[in-house]
Amino acid sequence: MRRLSNPLSRNEQEYEVDITPMLDVVFIMLIFFIVTATFTKESGIEVDRPQAATAQLQEKANILVAINANDDIWIDRRQVDVRALRPIIERLHAENPKGSVVIQADRNSRNEQLVRVMDAARAAGVYEIAIAAQY
Repeated sequence: MRRLSNPLSRNEQEYEVDITPMLDVVFIMLIFFIVTATFTKESGIEVDRPQAATAQLQEKANILVAINANDDIWIDRRQVDVRALRPIIERLHAENPKGSVVIQADRNSRNEQLVRVMDAARAAGVYEIAIAAQY
């Protein structure tokens, strides 16, 4: 019985590079960077905010609610009815309990709609509420 010879010579087998461990390390690093990356959330519409001399940057804002000039409410690029606002804020607050609500109200929106959004946030259990302004 004849043995089949290996198509690779002995010298070629010695110099093979196994890249599997390197791919594992790269994959683990990719997962690490995806998990630790912070994603900016947007309300979904452009709002003409009023100016304020004492405006401060809000660091932990994770729930952005926008009110446009027509008094429409927007969260995560979706228009939301005021009656559905409380459950949506409760769900978003459950995802990040340390976050706060930032309301981006257009300068031409009515004060009544701003108060409704603030009431819905407080009814959802979020008491850290800020109103966005330009500085």
